Formats: sequence, structure tokens, C-alpha cells
Amino acid sequence: MQNKKYFLPIILILTTLACGLSNTGQAPASTSAAPVNRSTSLPVAETFTPLPTLTASAIPSQTFTPLPTDTPTATPIPTVDSLKAQVTAEKLSCRYGPGAEYLYLYALNQTANIKLIGRTDANNWVWVDGTNKCWVNARFLEIEGDPQMLPIVYPDIATLPVSSYYPGPSWAKATRNGNKVEITWETVTISPGKYADEFMHQYIIEVWRCEGGQIIFETLGTNFPAINVENDEAGCSVPSYGFVYVQEKHGYGGPVEIPWPNP
Repeated sequence: MQNKKYFLPIILILTTLACGLSNTGQAPASTSAAPVNRSTSLPVAETFTPLPTLTASAIPSQTFTPLPTDTPTATPIPTVDSLKAQVTAEKLSCRYGPGAEYLYLYALNQTANIKLIGRTDANNWVWVDGTNKCWVNARFLEIEGDPQMLPIVYPDIATLPVSSYYPGPSWAKATRNGNKVEITWETVTISPGKYADEFMHQYIIEVWRCEGGQIIFETLGTNFPAINVENDEAGCSVPSYGFVYVQEKHGYGGPVEIPWPNP
């Protein structure tokens, strides 16, 4: 009977140990997540940060600077003090100003040898040296050289003779209609005895106007205090402008500047 008394407690102890061992057999289920926890503890930046992308804004500006290109530049025409020329017309009028509307001074005979010492900036008239300097049209000359090499002398150096009788108009106005410019000015009456001849015009209008991207200088004559400039375009590097003179046989009154309307 005593053996049975000790046997039962032993069985109970063994049963308890068996249950404890069965519980410890479930431990791997709880420890299986441990590797996952260790992996997530690694720095995310080291594993998943993408490489930087190179963009145009990140590249220094000099990378995109184009190579310089050769730009053609106009070679300036050298200037000379004078050029020799010979008259080709039978009689060539030499005038007070650079245009056919100015007063006649004298005539040059065919084959006459002359010296040219200046020109205008925008037409083909040239200044002839001599005791009485005057202007001729270069189309009626054989010139030894390029007349564009002559210095520009009008209107700053080769000035018109001043009239002691008439002061010229005191005002001028201009309006634009497309490319046409209509000019009016104060009336100045001169006496019949002050006309050089029947072909002389009482008023001289000097115009520097734009055509085809170039400034053209021309002179217009009239006996009325109004005239039209038929073509003045946009597109020149400098604005157009002009003046009005009174002309009589002794010289010129004025000028008055024309307030030129822009294209």
C-alpha cells in the first residue's frame, strides 16, 4: 500500500513535466518573427534611396554655352582729302547747293579737270574745290577713285550763302498719310527783282527720307508754301527729317526745321 502511495505523486510530477515540455515546443512560433524585426531595423536610406537623376538645371550653365560664330562686319571705306575728276558733260552746272534746285553759280566745260573735296551723306552730288566752291552731279564726271571716300561736308561745313533780305519762314508743319508726308510753312513773299531767272523756285525743301532701309537726301523746289514728299518709309536706323529755306538770287533765308511725323 505504501508503494501505491508514492507512485501516484511520481505520476503527477511526470505529467506536469510533460505538459511543460509541450508548452516549450510552441516557442519557435513566437521567435520566428525575430528575423523580420532585425531586418526592418536597418536604415531605409541605405537600402532604398535611388541614385540622383542629372537634369539640365543641375548642369553648370557653361556646359550649354554655344560656341562663338564669326559675324561678318562691314569694312569701313577709307577717307581721302580729295579726288581728281574730269567733266564728261558738254556744259555742267556748278551750283550753290547739292542739288538741281539750288542757285546756279557757273558752268564747267567738257574735259575740264577739277578737284573734289567733299560730298553729301545721301545723294550723288560732290563739292568742287576752287575760288568759288560749288556742287556738281557726280554722274557727269570721270572720277579717279571712289567718291564715297570723300568726307561728308554738307550741311555742316559747306554752308549755303545767307540772304540779307529775307529771314525765311518762322514755322513749318507736316502730316502723314501712309508713306506720303504733306508739308506746309509760313508764306514769305519776295519781290520779282529777287528772282535769279524765270526757273528759280522761291522755296527750297531739303529732305532726308527713308526708302528701302536707306536714307536718301533730295531737294524739292516750289513757289507755294506747301509740298508733298511722296515716299517716306519705316525701317531706317535714323529718323527722317527736313528743312525749308526761302531762296532769292543773293542767298537763302532760314532754314526752319520740319517737325517730321514718324511712320
